[in-house]
Amino acid sequence: MARKSAVEQSVPVSGNQPIIQTSNLTREVDTGGDRLTILQDINLQVSAGESIAVVGASGSGKSTLLGLLAGLDVPTRGTVFLDGEDIFKLDEDERASLRGRLLGFMFQSFQLLPSLTALENVMLPLELSGADNVHDIAHNWLVRVGLEERVEHYPRQLSGGEQQRVAIARAFVTGPKLLFADEPTGNLDAATGAQIIDLMFKINREQGTTLVLVTHDKNLSARCSRVIELVAGRAVD
Repeated sequence: MARKSAVEQSVPVSGNQPIIQTSNLTREVDTGGDRLTILQDINLQVSAGESIAVVGASGSGKSTLLGLLAGLDVPTRGTVFLDGEDIFKLDEDERASLRGRLLGFMFQSFQLLPSLTALENVMLPLELSGADNVHDIAHNWLVRVGLEERVEHYPRQLSGGEQQRVAIARAFVTGPKLLFADEPTGNLDAATGAQIIDLMFKINREQGTTLVLVTHDKNLSARCSRVIELVAGRAVD
């Protein structure tokens, strides 16, 4: 259930700095000479440990907001602070490095690399971060999500629910402070989706991660501590 409005002050709070903070975040695109506003003046604060659901009609800007928060897209104007860092003062390589340190991702389409096994997919972010003992860490995470017998299987050999379990392990394996999830149950049947929701929230709670997810699923948004609705590109309570 929604609690406090998502539209807040955007000035850093001394001693209690939000882990996510936006100020007048706006994204516009050109469409054959016209200017289309996708998001307008989004002012948002998210405290460490919160779970936030971003909801709204198709085309309301939900995935665009997630992409801006992750620094995967650049705003027309406005700022995003992640863990106190103004991400659009960083170049692309620096933003990628920041994502590697802070963020885990889950997607509707799983986004597993088809040429890698489940184990190799989970090992990949660890290898990119320069971690040690990546095989054992990745293997332990696959055991944790119930895939001990599937570690050497390729994505095409896994069910949708199993692929999303691999994606959960991959998202959490580096110990991120933030997890961004875009319709994580969108390609799953209701029963499998419910299992994935339970697993995702269980691990998120155990890890103390801040969760921001885009969803059309009312059962999923109801599990979050706060709901942000996007209407005509604006955040409302």
